[in-house]
Amino acid sequence: MKEKNEPSRRNFLRKLGTATAAVAVGQNVFAADKRNEVFAYLKRQAGITANDQINIALIGAGGQGSEDTNVALQIPGIKLVAVCDLYDGRLADAKKRWGADIYTTKIYKEILNRQDIDAVIIGTPDHWHQQISVDAMRAGKHVYCEKPMVHAITEGPEVIKAQKETGKIFQVGSQGVSSLGNEKAKELLASGAIGQLNYAEGFWARRGPVEVWQYPIPADASPQTVDWDTYVSNTHKRPFDEKRFFRWRNYTDYGTGMAGDLFVHLFSSLHFVTGSHGPEKIYASGGLRFWNDGREVPDVLLGTFDYGKNAMHPAFNLSLRCNFVDGTSGTTYLRLVGSEGAMDITWDKVVLKRNKVFASDDPFYLEKLRQSGDRNPERKKMLPPEEISYDADKGYLGGPYDHMNNFFTAIRNNGKVTEDATFGYRAAAPALLCNDSYFKNEPMHWDPEKMVKKG
Repeated sequence: MKEKNEPSRRNFLRKLGTATAAVAVGQNVFAADKRNEVFAYLKRQAGITANDQINIALIGAGGQGSEDTNVALQIPGIKLVAVCDLYDGRLADAKKRWGADIYTTKIYKEILNRQDIDAVIIGTPDHWHQQISVDAMRAGKHVYCEKPMVHAITEGPEVIKAQKETGKIFQVGSQGVSSLGNEKAKELLASGAIGQLNYAEGFWARRGPVEVWQYPIPADASPQTVDWDTYVSNTHKRPFDEKRFFRWRNYTDYGTGMAGDLFVHLFSSLHFVTGSHGPEKIYASGGLRFWNDGREVPDVLLGTFDYGKNAMHPAFNLSLRCNFVDGTSGTTYLRLVGSEGAMDITWDKVVLKRNKVFASDDPFYLEKLRQSGDRNPERKKMLPPEEISYDADKGYLGGPYDHMNNFFTAIRNNGKVTEDATFGYRAAAPALLCNDSYFKNEPMHWDPEKMVKKG
């Protein structure tokens, strides 16, 4: 691994040496008292234009589905023509938000039967992702499906099969994967910026009620305004429960907990940056510490993951944490740690830190060190770390825009997306196995190449 990384490492060091001369192209150096810090802008090339109009429909018009649709409509040449949801209030809101001419329905297959729809955004609860994705591709629609791609570890192969057999464009919605931050981190890692990767960690903290899935429940929620029978038709049948419909992430029949909602983002970014296909061993622990509101999933979750050596990266370990009882709140990051440095990665920023060392073979210098009591003068000395901050340029539209634009560009050009069904499954699988480990209190074993559970 060392031999493979050495040329790229030298290349990175050459680039680093000229960083202070790059002010003219958007880089800047901080004041003299911070000589080790360099600042650079991350830029996205402009010039995105609409070639042909793409008609889209939204299936699942809750918070995330609606946000995805708003992002899609920022892209030139995208038109929303239909919305499907099981709650009357959301269908009414869709007409107010996007136009009275929007076709609305509670039956998603009516959307798939329309010939004027090119692509669908799936923003339903997790337990409907697989079936609607497969049905949509089989009906000739391109699909943007929210993460996690599937609700159960057994569901991934059917989505992959449908994508391969239909040839439709399928993108999983871990929005940060296409971001400037992820792209820069991938470039830096490949260039040898942190040396050999040996450890990674990610953290997500929240505290506010809406952030931790205590979503507001409409006053008119009832069996008359919600198609409850359809909602539970592919899972356990229960009497109508407004919490299970509007706060679905808290319940295992419909959601995938903290791992499926948040760990999957970190897996997606990590796999994109490193080229990894996933871990081989998964272990999780945690508990329900604070939000005793009837939820079935923990509000504190810790996961540890063993990644084996392959052609893309050395063996390394990953640690993920999620805390919904964090009094500071709002913290999220992915950190990669290597033999020569580390970098903190978000969707619009990367902070690279590298330790500097020096050594001397001057006999006079070594003798002086011995006289001063240094018993190991040959040992390299630590200097203050170099720090380079790469920030998104002002006006950057963000990872969600880039990810959605990546989807529509692939449709127009018959190209490839960043996060297809295979990538999406490899990101979802360790998150789902994290839940299995938590509930069974035992490690899970996974073959990331063959995408099968072991043991």
